[in-house]
Amino acid sequence: MTAVLGLVLSGCGGATSDAGSAPSGESKGTVNLAINPWVGYEANAAVIEYLLEKELGYTVETKNLKEEIAWQGFETGEVDAIVENWGHPDLKKTYIEDKKVAVDAGPTGNTGVIGWYVPQWMVEQYPDITDGANLNKYADLFKTSESGAQGQLLDGDPSFVTNDAALVENLKLNYKVVYSGSEAALIKAAQQATAQKKPLLFYFYEPQWLFAKEKYARVKLPAYTEGCDADPKKVACDYPDYVLDKVVSKKFADTGGAAYEFVKNFTWTNDDQNLVSDYLTNQGMSAEQAAEKWASEHEATWKSWIPAGS
Repeated sequence: MTAVLGLVLSGCGGATSDAGSAPSGESKGTVNLAINPWVGYEANAAVIEYLLEKELGYTVETKNLKEEIAWQGFETGEVDAIVENWGHPDLKKTYIEDKKVAVDAGPTGNTGVIGWYVPQWMVEQYPDITDGANLNKYADLFKTSESGAQGQLLDGDPSFVTNDAALVENLKLNYKVVYSGSEAALIKAAQQATAQKKPLLFYFYEPQWLFAKEKYARVKLPAYTEGCDADPKKVACDYPDYVLDKVVSKKFADTGGAAYEFVKNFTWTNDDQNLVSDYLTNQGMSAEQAAEKWASEHEATWKSWIPAGS
């Protein structure tokens, strides 16, 4: 997906508090946490921010950053960590292998899935619609004022990881990619498609709280095989599953102390992330409230993230 975040740390040092109790005294440093524009990322960031502050004694400041901007920050010194990276082998090659300003910090524990979906009611009415080879047969169902004579394939934020324009062209589909502009707009369209029984073909991804609330069916495209997406202009296969991971600046890895160890140790499940995302999106909680509720009920999970001796 695209979607990724950046942490910028200044004045890092090891925390002095015992795990499980909020530290007192001066801050151990400031963590500038960049937020990418989807709620799953916000869930990761909320919990990381809360525990860095309450358990390790850091001050955390947040700001909005698109993912490629965050990667650029590894070189400029503005970004220390990306905590939900969706693939990006090109950026890894540039910043990890070539420029050597970033290093891998391990998986988040989440499996990322990107695909095309339709609401469940459409599968019941058109049983073969989940076979991508049949999409042209149904193109007229998906026409909108924005797609004109073609069917609409609704995407989210243009910055999200997507091969959709190339897929439409290379699979010879009579569709036009239309960008909703945000994750929130994409979710609203999906909810309306279910509630109002409006035809909708849309790009979406997991982990995502919406799948726990409503049913959507994935459209099968030609199966992914290793390397089939190597040339972005020639992609004609489905998306792979992504092992979501963390990437940090080389400087942060070398000097970040307890803050770096904490980010490296952070790992949870899709269910964990979806739960916090639901708190943020549907239960009206602030980032701190959502993180506090999750942390209070899942101490056994996050205790292992706290560096020894912190």
